[in-house]
Amino acid sequence: MTMRLSIVDIAVVAVSILGIVWWALRHGRSGDSKSYFLAGRSMPWWGVGLSLFAASISSTTLIGQTGDAYSTGLAVFNYNLVGVFVMVFFATFLLPVYIRTGIFTMPEYLERRFDARSRYYFSFISIIGNVFLDAAGALYAAALIVKLLLPEADIRIIVLLFAALAASYTISGGLSSAINAEILQAAILLVGSLLMALWVAASGGFDYFRELLSAGDPLVRLIRPMDDPATPWLALAVGMPITGLYFWANNQTLVQRVLSARSLNEGRKGVMLNGAITLSTLLLFAIPGVMCRQLFPGLERPDMVYPAMILNLMPVGLLGLMLAVLFAALTSTLGAIMNATSTLFTMDFYRKFDPRASDRRLVRVGKIVSLIVVVIAALWAPQIGRFDSLLKYYQEILSYLAPPVVAAFLLGVFSRRVNGQGVFAGLVAGLVVAVLMMLFRTAIFGDMHFLFIVPILFLFSLLLMVVVSLLTAPPADDRLRGNLFSAAAFRKECIALRRKAWWNNHLLWGVILLIAGGTLLLLFS
Repeated sequence: MTMRLSIVDIAVVAVSILGIVWWALRHGRSGDSKSYFLAGRSMPWWGVGLSLFAASISSTTLIGQTGDAYSTGLAVFNYNLVGVFVMVFFATFLLPVYIRTGIFTMPEYLERRFDARSRYYFSFISIIGNVFLDAAGALYAAALIVKLLLPEADIRIIVLLFAALAASYTISGGLSSAINAEILQAAILLVGSLLMALWVAASGGFDYFRELLSAGDPLVRLIRPMDDPATPWLALAVGMPITGLYFWANNQTLVQRVLSARSLNEGRKGVMLNGAITLSTLLLFAIPGVMCRQLFPGLERPDMVYPAMILNLMPVGLLGLMLAVLFAALTSTLGAIMNATSTLFTMDFYRKFDPRASDRRLVRVGKIVSLIVVVIAALWAPQIGRFDSLLKYYQEILSYLAPPVVAAFLLGVFSRRVNGQGVFAGLVAGLVVAVLMMLFRTAIFGDMHFLFIVPILFLFSLLLMVVVSLLTAPPADDRLRGNLFSAAAFRKECIALRRKAWWNNHLLWGVILLIAGGTLLLLFS
């Protein structure tokens, strides 16, 4: 790995970052809680889609997925592919319920449907996950890249600088600042990543990838045998959909962007746009990662692949632009997490503590919480280096946290009989069992892939929720009214969609996404 950062590249990095920060600050809105935490619920579909993409890529896609593709092949794209299927399900069946309730946070839905205990539990779990998984992971990914440019730099100082950069516009401007930064960054990132993928292919990667395809090498297959250490085929059906639902349909950082849409239809189209962009990551990140096995053999850490591509293949000027986009995307994701976490604490805890708090006070509390979040994440980020890769760090922890929460939301939306007692019992018991699984995983499961542990924990939590609910009183009518999926309303909506133009029909776009995803699965099977 070599370093050839020119004055032009440095200038491009500086101008790009300053420009994005200026743009974000210019479009910040913090006059009231609705503006600060949900951007005034005024975002168009394309803003929702681009911000979703930018907020979701960060370390796990740019650094983690490319590195995993380098070490294990295209199978890592299955997470994104299954994620697209999940997005269609989320936009079609779950989002209407969330929008109709007018919630600020995902835990708030659990209180409306069940009780305050479930809300506090999930909010606490989300805050911990945001700080120690998402925010710290974004900071660590940024530090990895800077260490390549400045090997002698202290990783702790690097982390603090990036934390300060994200905080500079997120704390003052709230979700509006974060989303506007992400819109700009997503557009630049897509163009830059496409150019980089073409450079990798032209540098010898294409011939290598073609040889792998001709030979039927497992590296270029999405469907793997059951003993595959990366993604056994059954995991696509029983494990990934559960973690995908948590990531795309329960994760405050991402769902908050959809809740900021100006209408349900705009939110749905935004999710579909994000699904289409997510499919392109096969070409933008996964395939180039495999190609780099030929270009950069024997890298000490797979996480170094993406930085290696940038530093060694991109020409002067474009190298600086890609670094600026990468840095900005990572800090933008950090900003999104900061805002989501401050929303969770302010709306789920502080507003309960002080129900008479003014909008001005709520915004002030949100800003203070954002600052605390970024400080804690910065202190924890250097510890992530102890894990094999960023993707493994994120996915394995998520596989234990997600199943009970996903069970609670699915039962909340689709089951009339499940009550607060059942859901809270399932959440708590699921957490206890998850902790035991993490501590004694080898003794209990041996070498079983972590994606097979996911459905076990999911079914345990779901069954316990159902059983306890059946043994206790049914939920009151006010817990059900407006908080459930309605088959009759769905049929009525489908009939109304026939009168809409094709480009404005979210169901049509959902079907197209499902067909496109299925086609990719068959092509690389």
